[in-house]
Amino acid sequence: MSKNMKAFNEDEYLNLAGIQHYAFCPRQWALIHIEKQWQDNLRTVEGELLHKTAHDGQAFEKRGDILISRGMPVFSTSLGINGVCDVVEFHKDITGVELFGREGRYLPYPVEYKRGKPKDSDIDILQLTAQAMCIEEMLCFNVKTGYLYYGEIRHRQEVSITSEYRNKVRAVVEEMHMYYNRQYTPKVKLTKKCNLCSLKDLCIPSLGRVRSVDNYIKNMIEEDCH
Repeated sequence: MSKNMKAFNEDEYLNLAGIQHYAFCPRQWALIHIEKQWQDNLRTVEGELLHKTAHDGQAFEKRGDILISRGMPVFSTSLGINGVCDVVEFHKDITGVELFGREGRYLPYPVEYKRGKPKDSDIDILQLTAQAMCIEEMLCFNVKTGYLYYGEIRHRQEVSITSEYRNKVRAVVEEMHMYYNRQYTPKVKLTKKCNLCSLKDLCIPSLGRVRSVDNYIKNMIEEDCH
């Protein structure tokens, strides 16, 4: 996102969770967030159940020097996104930020829950980074670290919120806004990831091999003539 980009109004916000969809496949993101199409598979159902588990219980609880917020709404006017963090932990620390109605200072750590295991790509990290950037804007405090909890290995992975990830988030969000404003669904790019996509039957990625309808008809006519 360019430095001169205006602040967004609430009615222009895009869903923060869409960052992961877009990073996985821009077409998948557009089908879900522009065309409002969705289709569950085993992975999406398991993921939804894991997120519900993360949000179960009290919205805010205290464990020693740690405050735990579940299902915390977050937003960024500069990025034009909003959403909900699975969990945000606030660890008491004199170098932290003051919280309204709480004594002392706290360091915020977003925690995102995922059903599977750590991925080779950075799509989960980008979603977590976007959450951190929202929290930073809301609290006026730098968030340096977050965590990704993976249900398959039942372990959470520490993630440094680096400038590289921040820049990637800005670039992804800028593209998302561009496509959303145009109401444009990108063409399919057939890859191995297509077999893992819950929207495979709606997207029909194999049709992406046909460059255009005109070329398809032309090829069919030529075949009939031979």
